[in-house]
Amino acid sequence: MKRVMLLSCHLAFLSGCLQTVAPWERGTLAKPQMALVPDVQHSALMLHTYSSKETSSGGYGVGGGGCGCN
Repeated sequence: MKRVMLLSCHLAFLSGCLQTVAPWERGTLAKPQMALVPDVQHSALMLHTYSSKETSSGGYGVGGGGCGCN
């Protein structure tokens, strides 16, 4: 009985995660404030600089020698 109650509580809380977004609500989600990475170019530059300074091959598909010339 305890498991059934626990399962029903979990399903009740997870039901809010299954909602779809209406077409007129997508404009709100497309705002720049909602982006995971606000500035893509700045993020790419920081990843490049990090991999170059670490003098390793990096983890993002670029090779690095520490000089930052790649």
